[in-house]
This record gives sequence, structure tokens and C-alpha cells, in this order.
Amino acid sequence: PNPIIAEIKRGKITESVHRGAFAIADSSGNLKANSGDIAKPFYPRSAIKAFQLYPLLSFGGAEKFGFSDEEIALGVASHGGEAEHVRVAQSMLQKCGCGEDHYECGAHWPTDRAASNAILLSGEKPRQVHNNCSGKHAGMLALSKHLEVSPKNYVTHGHAVQQEIAKAMGYFCDVDLLKSEHAIDGCSVPTWAMPLENVAMGFAKLSATPEGERMIKAVRANPFMVAGTDRFDTQIMKAVPRLFIKLGAEAVFCGMIEHVNLGFALKCDDGGYRGAEVAIASALSHLSCWTENERIALQSFTTVQQKNWRGIDVGETIASG
Repeated sequence: PNPIIAEIKRGKITESVHRGAFAIADSSGNLKANSGDIAKPFYPRSAIKAFQLYPLLSFGGAEKFGFSDEEIALGVASHGGEAEHVRVAQSMLQKCGCGEDHYECGAHWPTDRAASNAILLSGEKPRQVHNNCSGKHAGMLALSKHLEVSPKNYVTHGHAVQQEIAKAMGYFCDVDLLKSEHAIDGCSVPTWAMPLENVAMGFAKLSATPEGERMIKAVRANPFMVAGTDRFDTQIMKAVPRLFIKLGAEAVFCGMIEHVNLGFALKCDDGGYRGAEVAIASALSHLSCWTENERIALQSFTTVQQKNWRGIDVGETIASG
């Protein structure tokens, strides 16, 4: 089994554990740190939205439609459906000549509780623009317009949009996606299985491209767009602006460190985010590429106090190893 990467302690007793694997690599695939089975294919899910946005940037679509930094940031986001997220997604749609009816991501309640309550109190229902992937899908619709192909069924495996995305991921991660397992993600687009070590290398390669630099610049200026209020991704990137990190469903974290051209990928076996969050913060904090203040900031995310309903400290979630 994969090693324990996080523990949940109550008092002096370890009450639960999370197992997982991670890889940190350079653009040649040389490992800088790793643990567990990093060769086993996994679905990185929404953690690889940077690769899904890459074709739009590389083909000049973002410039054509005049996408701003906050719109680029939302294009790689799994946001909470807050008002600012919705505003930016609608702006992206308008700029590329699409409407909410072009979306094929499906509607769900915002993951941000306040945003969800606001819709409930208004007597309305959530729309597709509230979907946590609405920014990514706006980018995909923009790509279909830029390629001059019909946006209809843009989420399907054979559509030109998804084929361009597959080419980009295959190139950066050095994986033949034609031979890889693929399935359907929560927002209806294809998700491909790849080894952790390949995904880490892919992000390292992406960090050295103009498109990667554009995404990093946009996210650095707008970390709120990537996740939202009180969300781990947003908080840790505010604390360490030189870090680009993105979560994926089932406790995946991927990202890149531009100033040293490193990429990383982590998967918590049981899909538990509480374990994945402290584990990735710990793995990154041990790298020598940070300033002392950045290292201290990363370490502050490696332990999370657990409180009961009266606000009493009852334990903690801590990184292992």
C-alpha cells in the first residue's frame, strides 16, 4: 500500500490515517521528491485545468477575445460559485459570443455556502454558470469559436476542442492518450488516466512556456478566482504567491513552481481532502527553492486544528513523513 501521508489525532491517539503518493519533478522527469506508487495511472480530474486552457492560449484565442487576467484565472478554476465568479464567467461568455445556454457542464448549487444560501433565499435555482467548472467551460466554448467549429457537444471525446486538449496533455505529460484509460468527469468532459510522475513532469514543462507563465501571472494576481472564500487553494497561494496549485476531485493536487521549473502531483488514496491538503503543503515545504518566509508559510498549512461544536480543540490533522 501507499505510505501514510496524513494522520488525524484526537488527544494522543491517532484516530484515522490517509495514504497516498506524490511526485515532484523537473521538466526532464527527474524526481526531486516522491513517495508511494507514482507510476500507477490515476485520474487527475480538475487539477489539470491548466492543460485544458493551454490550447486557447497557444492558438491566440485569449488575445482574440480580450480575456483579462481574472478571466484567465477563472479558466483554470474550481470556484465556489460566488457572485464574483459568476460575473467573470458571464463576461467570458459574452466576449466569445456565447450564452449560458451553450454550456454543457450541468447546473449544481454553489459549493460556497453563502452563495448557495443567497440563491435559495431568492427563490431561484442554480444555473450552469454556478457550476464550479463554468470558467473552464467558458474557455472551451471560446476555443470552439476560435477554431471555427460548432460548440455543440464540445464536451465529447471526439470534438475538436477535446482533441486539442488531449494533444496538449499528451505532449506535456509524455503519455499516449490514445492508449490511456479515459472516462467522463463530473462536468461531462473527458478525463484521462496518467501516472503521477508524468503529470508532475508535465507541469514542470508547462511552467517554462509563455502560456504557462501567462496562467501563473493571472492566478498570482487573482487567487480568489481559482477557488474562493476560505478555500485551501486560494489561501495557500495568497500566503506563497510563487506557488501555482490546483485541486482535483478525489483529493488530487497538482501544480507548478515557475522560478525553478518544477511540477508536482499528489493523490490521496481515499479521496479525503483533509489529508491531501496537509500532505501537499508538507511535501512542498521541504523543497530548497523557497525563502525562509515562504517555507514557514507552507508549514503553517501542514497542521490543522480540529474543534468540536463548542469550539474546543479536540485534535489535529497533521502531515506524516
